[in-house]
Amino acid sequence: MPPPDCPLCKSVQTKLHYQDSARAYWRCTNCQLIFVPAEYHLSESEEQKIYDQHQNHPEDEGYRRFLNRLMAPLLAELKELAIAPPAQGLDFGSGPGPTLSVMLEEAGYHMAIYDHFYAHRPEVLLQHYDFICSTEVWEHLSQPGRVVEQLFSCLKPNGIIGIMTKRIPSDDFGKWHYIKDPTHITFFADKTFEYLAKKYHCELRLLTNDVALLIRHAKHDMIKLC
Repeated sequence: MPPPDCPLCKSVQTKLHYQDSARAYWRCTNCQLIFVPAEYHLSESEEQKIYDQHQNHPEDEGYRRFLNRLMAPLLAELKELAIAPPAQGLDFGSGPGPTLSVMLEEAGYHMAIYDHFYAHRPEVLLQHYDFICSTEVWEHLSQPGRVVEQLFSCLKPNGIIGIMTKRIPSDDFGKWHYIKDPTHITFFADKTFEYLAKKYHCELRLLTNDVALLIRHAKHDMIKLC
């Protein structure tokens, strides 16, 4: 069979990166995404059974601290851009126990939520938002190119997309715990986010090893890689 196309940038220049007893992992030489081909994906019912086991909820202080790793720098950037409450945000992939949206509402923002399994409201994706946040979602995307395109179509000029997903380590990919989860099928490198920043004319902030901000500036197309 021919190599699979990259599900993010659609390049045909992909190479087998790693294979274990369960799955194969291919790397795109254009955008550096590593992905699991479709034949290894779980069915939607199998995938949801795993998500149904998650016990996250807004009263869980530990979960709030975890989400604050994205929320704190996002709020700081919103303040810098003068995007003040009650600006409108979207929590994309809010999960079975939406929490980040609750935290941002407590900070004064108006929030919409969308989740393919738990809040499937396609009309939400037809609106426009001052910011979009997405925590522990992008590693689950079977069609990341289509999803990212949709999210940017929802983002206003001067808007921000905040993402929490662990980025590919520089070595020992086969020992990386993140690939052991069968629902994790798409893995982003630093250079993958650089590719997205260039494509969508954004400023990129790579913060911790699992937090990234893509900032769309209305008045210029400069890309600043920090």
